[in-house]
Amino acid sequence: MLTAEQVRRLREDTPGCREVIHFNNAGAALMPRPVIDATIDHLKLESRIGGYEAADAAEEFIEGAYDAVARLIGAERDEIAIVENATRAWDMAFYSIPFKPGDRILTSMSEYASNVISFLQVARRSGVTVEVVPNDEHGQMSVAALREMMDDRVRLIAVSHIPTNGGLIQPVAEIGKVAREAGVFYLVDACQSVGQVPIDVRAIGCDMLSATSRKYLRGPRGVGFLYVRREIVEQIEPVFLDLHAATWVAPDRYEIRGDARRFENWESNIAGKIGMGVAAAYAMAVGVEAGSARLRSLAEMLRQRICEIPGGAVHDLGVERGGIVSFTLDGVDPEAIKQRLAAERINVTVSTVASTRYDMTARGLERVVRASPHYYNTEEEVDRLVEVVASMA
Repeated sequence: MLTAEQVRRLREDTPGCREVIHFNNAGAALMPRPVIDATIDHLKLESRIGGYEAADAAEEFIEGAYDAVARLIGAERDEIAIVENATRAWDMAFYSIPFKPGDRILTSMSEYASNVISFLQVARRSGVTVEVVPNDEHGQMSVAALREMMDDRVRLIAVSHIPTNGGLIQPVAEIGKVAREAGVFYLVDACQSVGQVPIDVRAIGCDMLSATSRKYLRGPRGVGFLYVRREIVEQIEPVFLDLHAATWVAPDRYEIRGDARRFENWESNIAGKIGMGVAAAYAMAVGVEAGSARLRSLAEMLRQRICEIPGGAVHDLGVERGGIVSFTLDGVDPEAIKQRLAAERINVTVSTVASTRYDMTARGLERVVRASPHYYNTEEEVDRLVEVVASMA
């Protein structure tokens, strides 16, 4: 757990803490000063000497981003692709899997809308089936049910580690054991978990993992990354290629590169890439475990306080819960709560059924307030949020 002095220094390092009470870290976190400086400095360099020339000059920092991201998740640098965002990272992995008619995709009740839309598109195109693994009594994917659903037609298990609409943490390592035993592809959407909880891709046992810079990692927007396990890189061919992902070696022949960068394209957000590398290094310097313990403690405090408000209800599931808190107040529109908090310079957002339709439909939820503390938030800020919400009860 971080000490009070460490939290004070982290807040000093975060200019946004002087402007707002930011409980929307599951949307986009406040960047720390080193990330801001690294990103802006590169843009300034581009303006002075030109974009290509600035990239050449910053090669050490660009390559350092691959090293930092790899260390953060327990991977090797050749297993990392840096792309435009987490959705593009996930798509590049998913659409590269060679599906055939009759294949089965198994996913979770809490799966994110963009992922499910992709499942449904491939189902229409390729004749695969999409099946949802039921939850256990705790509201997380039932590993026992998953085992029972496995057969030789299962091609992919795809799971969001932490869903967008609540504090659930899926048992991704246990799911990974099932995937490895069956020899099927395993894709983890870690958009909300990288920076929020410790990630070890070897322990998880995933083949592919996608994530963003802008959420709990505290990096800039417009950049994300994809991990692809070295042993499967050449089994999955990107759905599109350019002269970065492949080399045109003869008039009628090309060769795809042999590392995860085959999933990138030539043009990229260099400043964002550098900024994400700095954010990954910053997260490790703070200590992911210590930061996670801090933010999860604040989230648990918030859950307890919301439940003390007349009509307040928390909707987070799972044995293990993270930093995202979803709640409602009887008779009050979640959007009204968001707007009332915004008037007090407190940032939250609203998760709707459209983001996680399987889960929220099953639970009869249309909208919930989503508050997502980070380690730089304070107990006093939690108190202030609760005070404002309680005034609406």
